[in-house]
Amino acid sequence: MNKKRRLALGIGAAIAPLLVVTVPAGSASAHGYISNPPSRQAQCAAGTVDCGPIKWEPQSVEGPKGLTSCSGGNSQFADLDDDSKGWKVTPVGSTASFSWQLTARHATSTWQYYVGGNKVAEFDDHGAQPGATVTHQVNFGGVTGKQKVLAVWNIADTANAFYACVDVNIGG
Repeated sequence: MNKKRRLALGIGAAIAPLLVVTVPAGSASAHGYISNPPSRQAQCAAGTVDCGPIKWEPQSVEGPKGLTSCSGGNSQFADLDDDSKGWKVTPVGSTASFSWQLTARHATSTWQYYVGGNKVAEFDDHGAQPGATVTHQVNFGGVTGKQKVLAVWNIADTANAFYACVDVNIGG
């Protein structure tokens, strides 16, 4: 093998690990969603509401951290952002348990719950990897009536989060 060819192979071998780290990977197709009370994507999967492609992959509502949409910014899941679709509203008390069904267990920074744009609860997992299900007891404080809860699962080792919206009637 000539000297130039060995040099080129050596440079290629040195750069390859950097490319693996710096080239963005496509998002995976399965992760997690709230199964109880039924989130909007759980209702889609069950056929309770007609929602398009989210029916086949309710666990895939992933997007950059910091979003406030039920779709996680995914245009193919825009039906989840439509408040007029006839979502089933679950009656809950001043506190409610939210159960996540996880199909891929990621290291987790936090789980956050918002009502009307205000954070009502946050659970810090400090990078732990959860099991196949996770349940949080959320206290709504003084919030009452029909509300849309935005739940966010922030992944510890990526810039992404998973999003779920749950329609509830607090105190109803």
